[in-house]
Amino acid sequence: MANPTKSPPLTRPSVIAAHNLIREHIHYTPVLTNTTLNDLASAPQSAADLADTPWAGQTAANPKLRFYFKCENLQKVGAFKVRGAFHALKRLMAEEGWEEGGGREKGVVTHSSGNHAQALALAARTMGIPAHIVMPTISTPSKIAATKGYGAKVIFSGSTSTEREAVVADVMKDTGARLIPPYDHPDIMLGQGTLGIELQEQAAKIIASGGSKSGKGLDAIIAPCGGGGMLSGTALSCEDTGIFVFGAEPEFQGGDDCKRGLEQGKRIETVKTLTIADGLRTPVGAYPWTVIHDRKLVRQMFSVTEEQIKKALRLVLERMKVFVEPSAVVGLAVALYNEDFRRLVEKEGGADGWDLGIVFSGGNTSVEFLSKLYAVSEVKAEREGGVVGMDRKKTVENVAG
Repeated sequence: MANPTKSPPLTRPSVIAAHNLIREHIHYTPVLTNTTLNDLASAPQSAADLADTPWAGQTAANPKLRFYFKCENLQKVGAFKVRGAFHALKRLMAEEGWEEGGGREKGVVTHSSGNHAQALALAARTMGIPAHIVMPTISTPSKIAATKGYGAKVIFSGSTSTEREAVVADVMKDTGARLIPPYDHPDIMLGQGTLGIELQEQAAKIIASGGSKSGKGLDAIIAPCGGGGMLSGTALSCEDTGIFVFGAEPEFQGGDDCKRGLEQGKRIETVKTLTIADGLRTPVGAYPWTVIHDRKLVRQMFSVTEEQIKKALRLVLERMKVFVEPSAVVGLAVALYNEDFRRLVEKEGGADGWDLGIVFSGGNTSVEFLSKLYAVSEVKAEREGGVVGMDRKKTVENVAG
């Protein structure tokens, strides 16, 4: 990989420069709004919603929220990862001596469960460079097929980051390929942060053209966190803007390592979780941690359950008609179901509420996976009141999306 000590400084201007560098290779993905989800989020959760949660028996928060969804599921390769892959690869190719040292022939290597794999495969093909991609055997079949379809050589490994990195080391030794890590590198972070620059611009235009608070943009952005490259990059894009940045994680089997690390004041380096949010199964990297924890550019982390992720995903599929993967909706799940976050918005947003940017990180899943995920009986679905508690459902059932 390119020498991280020679990377641009981790600042908002560097994110803007990264955007200029990769602009020709990425889509300027749309930002969507949805009245139904705004109204649902702005209604208190019912007692049934809060049952079996840490907030059972408590008075539900009643925040006012307006969502602005950054649709990176419509990005090239179906995920935001293409931003960091192109930025890191172009930075590597500009490194002194790279071409003369046979870099173009030796190629690049990475490890990924799927989205970064596809992103680097596309970036390498675009630049005419070989790509070696180490993928866990449990990766989604459609992601494996797509990575191969971009011309990369796929090598399989175990599911943990330690197992992946061991195979990467062997590939580097055998081929001389240079590593483009999935998240733990300044060039990756700066590239991923470019979505934050776009989201700020797009949301401000929507708000100014008839939104809630003329002349003011977003109050906050919430983004999913796995390795932390995108979350830290988004935080850098918001530095000195007054926009708060929050992170969202699955809590299943310790998938909320960043949240727990912040609470303990120390980065958690190993995570082993089989959360349905498969893109968030990795521990936060050392470089993202310096932005999230050391510089405190991420205000707070929140976590949600597997069931809450499924409920949020169903809402997006059925109400917004947008195809996303489970990892993409973890931030939305926090805004809808995490009472700690909702109380914060209620307290600080007051009567005006918050304009909240939500990053839909990707859409690389399959119909087969989603069918299996929602393989429940109609009787059970009716008994549980669908995807939301009956009281909240009544408040939005006649609202157009």
